[in-house]
Amino acid sequence: MKAKYLIISLTLVSVISCSVNKSKLAIENNVSETTTITALNPGDKEIKVSDIWQFYKFFPKSVRGVRSMNDGKHFTTLGRGAMGTSVINKFSYATYDKIGKIVSSADLKDEDGKGIVINSYHFNKDESKILIATSQESIYRRSSKAFYYIYDIKTKKTTPLSDKKLGKQRLAEISPAGTHIAFVRDNDMFFTNLETGKEFRITQDGKLNNIINGATDWVYEEEFSIHKGFQWNADGTKIAYYKFDETDVKEFHIDYYESLYPREYRFKYPKAGEDNSKISIHVYDIWKQESTPVYLEDTEEFYIPRINWTNNPLELSITKLNRLQNKLQLMSVNCSTDGHPKKMQLTAKAYFTETAKTYIDIHDNLTFLKDNKTFLWLSEKDGYNHIYLNTISGGEKQITKGNWDVSGIEGIDEENGLIYYISTETGTTQKQLFVVKTDGTGKKNLSAKKGTNSVAFSKGFKYYINYHSDANTPKNITLHKASGEQIKVLEDNAALKRKIAEYKISKKEFIKINTPNGYLNAWTIKPVNFDENKVYPVFMTGYNGPGNNKVVDSWDTYDYMWHQLLAQKGFLIVCVETRGTMYRGRDFKHSTYLQLGKLETEDLIDAAKYIGSLAYADSSNIGIYGWSYGGYMAALCMTKGADYFKAGIAVAPVTNWRYYDNIYTERFMRTPQENADGYDDNSPINHVKKLKNPFLLIHGGGDDNVHPQNTYEMVNAFVAANKDIEMFIYPNCAHGIACARNSRLHLFNKMTKFLEDNLK
Repeated sequence: MKAKYLIISLTLVSVISCSVNKSKLAIENNVSETTTITALNPGDKEIKVSDIWQFYKFFPKSVRGVRSMNDGKHFTTLGRGAMGTSVINKFSYATYDKIGKIVSSADLKDEDGKGIVINSYHFNKDESKILIATSQESIYRRSSKAFYYIYDIKTKKTTPLSDKKLGKQRLAEISPAGTHIAFVRDNDMFFTNLETGKEFRITQDGKLNNIINGATDWVYEEEFSIHKGFQWNADGTKIAYYKFDETDVKEFHIDYYESLYPREYRFKYPKAGEDNSKISIHVYDIWKQESTPVYLEDTEEFYIPRINWTNNPLELSITKLNRLQNKLQLMSVNCSTDGHPKKMQLTAKAYFTETAKTYIDIHDNLTFLKDNKTFLWLSEKDGYNHIYLNTISGGEKQITKGNWDVSGIEGIDEENGLIYYISTETGTTQKQLFVVKTDGTGKKNLSAKKGTNSVAFSKGFKYYINYHSDANTPKNITLHKASGEQIKVLEDNAALKRKIAEYKISKKEFIKINTPNGYLNAWTIKPVNFDENKVYPVFMTGYNGPGNNKVVDSWDTYDYMWHQLLAQKGFLIVCVETRGTMYRGRDFKHSTYLQLGKLETEDLIDAAKYIGSLAYADSSNIGIYGWSYGGYMAALCMTKGADYFKAGIAVAPVTNWRYYDNIYTERFMRTPQENADGYDDNSPINHVKKLKNPFLLIHGGGDDNVHPQNTYEMVNAFVAANKDIEMFIYPNCAHGIACARNSRLHLFNKMTKFLEDNLK
C-alpha cells in the first residue's frame, strides 16, 4: 500500500534542523489551549492549489477602514457599493445601524472629470472634510504614493491636494487645526493651505538616493516599521520631521526584466557592519516658515526610531537608540523660539533611560497623559513585557505583573482611570483583551472566546470592535461595549465556514514537545482519515525567527488551506516554536543572541527526532519548509541537520547574515567585525558539503528585502562542493513572490509537487 504523508509545521519562516535525545523527548496534548468553534466534519471535496491561489475561494470577509468619529457614538467604514464603487458609510456604535452614506467614489471626480476610487481616507479635526487617497502605488513593504483629494462634505466639492503634473504625493496628513495638509513628494516636504489652496515648500534638498525629508530610508521602514517621517504638533503650528542623508550608504541594485533591456533599480541598503544614513530631526514653524534643527549630543552612532509630540504643542519627545540597540533614551525638546527669532538649534535632554545586556525592542506604546508629566511605557525589564506608569521626573509604577507578556497597549481612558491592553496571560498561543485600573487593581479579561483577539476602540472608550479567530475558525468581527458586552455581530464569515465544510478538513491541534532543553509549543494537522496503524512521511513548516510566532491560536487563511491540501494528500503537518520566539518571556526570546540559527536548528532536530519516533511516522521521510527566516532555518536543517531531513524547501532565505540589513542583524548579532564566528558558524553556505537529500531553493528576482544574492551565493557554494539542488527564480518578484499573474499559484503548485515527489 502506498504510504500516506505526515507533515510537521514548525514555527520558522524557513527550513529547520535540530538535534534531540529521543529517550528524553515526550509530547503532551495541550487541550486547554485548543479552541474549535467551527464544526470540522470532513466533506467530500478535495482542495486544489488553484482554489487557494487562483480563485481565492477561502478569502475571509472583514470590516475595513474603521474610523471612530469625534462623538465616540458613530464610526465609518470603507466598503463596496453598487457597480464596484467604494463607499464611506456611517454607522451607530450602539446598534450598528447604518446611518447613511457619507461619500461614494461615484460622487467624486478628478480634474479631468474621471471617477476617483477611494483607496484610503482620513477626516479633518471637525469632520467637515475628508482627505482621500487614490491611484495608490506601493513602494516598499509599508510605503506608497498616491494622488490625494480633499472632499468637502458640506459643499460636496472635490479639490486636488497638488498639481497632478508634479507627480504623486506621499504620507499626506491634515493638521490637527484642520487648516493645512503636509505631504512628501520626491524626497521633499510640502504643505498646502486649505483656505487658499496655495502650496508651500518646506525643504529644498531632497534627492533620490541622497537626501530624504519627511519620509524614512529603506532600513527604517523595514526594521522600525515606520515610513512616515514627520509629525504635526497638537495645535497644528509645527511639524517635526526626519532628514536622512544617505550619501555614505552603499547602493544595492536589482534588475527588472520588463522589456528588451533590463531596468536597473538602485537604492541605498546598509548591510550588517556597514554605514547608515546620517539622521537629524528638524522642527518647522508653519507661520514663520522656517526650520530649526534639533541637537542630540552623542559620541556614538544612534538611531531615532520614533518621534512623538506630547500634549504640549511646544514639547517634542524623541526616542534615541544606540547602534548596539541596548540603550534607549526618551528625550524631551522644548521647541519654543520665543525671544529667539533666529534660534540656530533646539536641544534634546533625556528624561528616561533603559538599558539591556542584549537588545531593546522598539514599540508604539508610549502614551502621554493629559498632565504631560506622566506616560505609559512597555518594557521587558522584569523578564516579561509589562506596562509601566512613569513620570518624566523619574517616578515608576509597574501596572501589570506575571510570567506572561503584554503584546500591546490599546489605549487609556483617563476619565475613568482604565488601561486597555492585549496580553498572553491565558496562554502563549492566546491573545486576550484585558482592562486594568491605573493603580494596577481591578484587572478583568474582556474577551469571551479563546483564540486571538485584536480591537479598535471608539474615541472616549465607550465601544470597541473586536476581531477574533482561532486556529480552526475564520475571523469573527463583533461590536462591544467597553465592559465587554457584545452588541452585535458585524461579520461572522458564515459563507466561508459553509464553503470550508464542503471540503475534507483535519483539525489543527496544539501540543507540547519536551526536549532536553525544555518544552516547545507546537501544532499538528494529521492526515485526513488518519490511521495510527499506518506510516506517514513527515513535513515540518515554520518561521522560528526572533519576535515572530506561528504557533498561535488564530486563523491562518492561505497557509491553513494549503496545509489542509497536504493533509488530504496524506501528510502529517507539524509546526514547532523554537527558542528565540515570543511570548515566553525575555530570556527565552533572547536566548539566541549572538548566535542566530544555532539553538533553533537544535530544537528543530530534536522535534524531528521525536516525530520520527512515533509509530505512525516514517523517520526516514521527514521534510522541512520555510520562507525568509524560515527559509534560513530550512537551509540549515538540510545541511547541519542532513541526517534527519529527507527533503527541504527554502523560499527567499537569508544564507549569510552578512548579506542582510544592519538594524535587524546587529540587533541580534552585533556587527560582523565584533562577532565573526557568530555570523559564520551558522551560515548554511558554510555547511553545503553536508547536504544529502533533495533541496529546492526559491527566490524572487526583485526581492529588495532578502536579496537574491543570498540564493546566488549559496548556489555558488553548492557548485564548488559539487552538490546538486533544484532552484527556481521568479523574475521581478519581491519578497512575497506575488508580483505577477499566477506567481503564487505557480509557486505552491511547484512546492506541492516537490513534496509529493520526494517524500515517498
